[in-house]
Amino acid sequence: MLLKTIIVVLFIAVLISLFSGLNFLVKDLGNSKRRLLVALGTRIALAALLLGTIAYGIFTGQLGSTAPWDRKLHPDATRVSPQTAPPPPVPAKKPE
Repeated sequence: MLLKTIIVVLFIAVLISLFSGLNFLVKDLGNSKRRLLVALGTRIALAALLLGTIAYGIFTGQLGSTAPWDRKLHPDATRVSPQTAPPPPVPAKKPE
């Protein structure tokens, strides 16, 4: 649960950095290029941390996919009911 919280916080921080860069680009009258580059660098660093955190979660098994289109990757998850045993073989008749 802690890992998912960290992922959500990093994602929100990336969005905040994105909109602050947009604000610097559109409304800033001062040294906007410098502040815009700092916002871009921050966003790149946060995105790298986010991807690294997701990769760590997948590697350790704390994150996984339960999407229906991933059933080919997880064939054990597709079984709804246990398989029934095959019927017993029919004994062959002896020739008379």
